[in-house]
Amino acid sequence: MAPSLEEPETVQDVLSNPLKARPQLVAPEPEHCPGPESERAGTADSCAGCPNQAICASAPKGPDPDIPLISERLSGVKHKILILSGKGGVGKSTFTSLLAHAFATNVDKTIGIMDTDICGPSIPKMMGVESETIHISSTGWSPVWVADNLGVMSIQFMLPNRDDAIIWRGPKKNGLIKQFLKDVEWGNMDFLLVDTPPGTSDEHLSVNSFLKESGIDGAVMVTTPQEVALLDVRKEIDFCKKAGIRVLGLVENMSGFVCPKCTHESQIFKATTGGGAALAKEMNIPFLGEVPLDPRIGMACDYGESFFDNFPDSPACKALKRVVRGVASEIGLDAQEVLPDD
Repeated sequence: MAPSLEEPETVQDVLSNPLKARPQLVAPEPEHCPGPESERAGTADSCAGCPNQAICASAPKGPDPDIPLISERLSGVKHKILILSGKGGVGKSTFTSLLAHAFATNVDKTIGIMDTDICGPSIPKMMGVESETIHISSTGWSPVWVADNLGVMSIQFMLPNRDDAIIWRGPKKNGLIKQFLKDVEWGNMDFLLVDTPPGTSDEHLSVNSFLKESGIDGAVMVTTPQEVALLDVRKEIDFCKKAGIRVLGLVENMSGFVCPKCTHESQIFKATTGGGAALAKEMNIPFLGEVPLDPRIGMACDYGESFFDNFPDSPACKALKRVVRGVASEIGLDAQEVLPDD
C-alpha cells in the first residue's frame, strides 16, 4: 500500500490562521477540550489537570492587531494585484516588471511593486535600482522610485552585499512582508503589484492574510505553454479558489519566439496539451493573452531599462498592453482610460 500524505491541519484552518504556529502539545487533547487555539484555552474548567494547560494558556490568541494598521496604511492604494505562478522559471518576475512598466506608460497612473520573493529578489535588478537603499523617515519606509510614477520595495535594498543569501524560516519571512505592508509609505497609488515566489506556501499565505481586510482585487496567473508548467499552475489556481482569491486571468508567457531582426514569430516551447488558452478554458478563468519571447526583454531586464521605452514596436510590447487592458477590464476599470491606444 502506498504511503499517504498526512494532513495534521485542515486546509481551512491553515488559511484562517496562516501565521500562527499550532501549539505543540505534550499529550492528546482530552474530552471536552475547548481547543488549543480557543480564547478559553488553558483557562476553561475542563483544562484543570491537563498536561497541556500551561502550553495552551500561553499560546497567542485573537486576530493580528497589526491588520487594522496595514489596512490604514494601504487605504490610498486603489487596486492590489497578485502575480502568481506555481512554477519557477516561467518569467513571473520579468512579467511583473514588464506589467508595471506597461501600466506606468500612462503618466496619470501611479504604480508600486512589492517584491515578496524574499530568497530570490530580482525585481530591483530588472527595474535598474539594485544599488539603492531604503530611506526611513518619521512617516515610514519610502519605496525606491524607478520613475515619478513607479516605486519598488524589496529585501534587496536591505542587503549589505548584493550576493548575500537570505536563509530564513517562514516566521521571519512573514515578519518582513508585514513590514512591507505596515511600515512602507505607499501613499496614493492606482495599482500595487505583488510579485510572489513560486508555490503556495508561507509568502502567499502571509500576503493573503495581511491584505484580506484591505482587499485584494485578484491574481494574475503566469505560465509557459508546456504541460510541466501547467501542472503547477493548476495547483496555484486551486490555492486561489480555496483562499478566496479571485483569478483575474491567465497569461501564457514565452509563447513563441520573435526574431528581433525580421520580427517573425516561431514556437520554441510548443504546447503539447493546448497551452495556457486550453488551461484557462478548462479551469473556467479568463485568458488574458500570449506574450512572445523577445531576446531584448532579457537585455532590458539585465540593464534595468524599460522595454517599452526602448522597443515600443515589439510584438511582445503590444501583447503586454493587451494584457494590461484585459486586467483593467477584469477589475471593472475602463481599459482605454487605464492604457489608451497608441
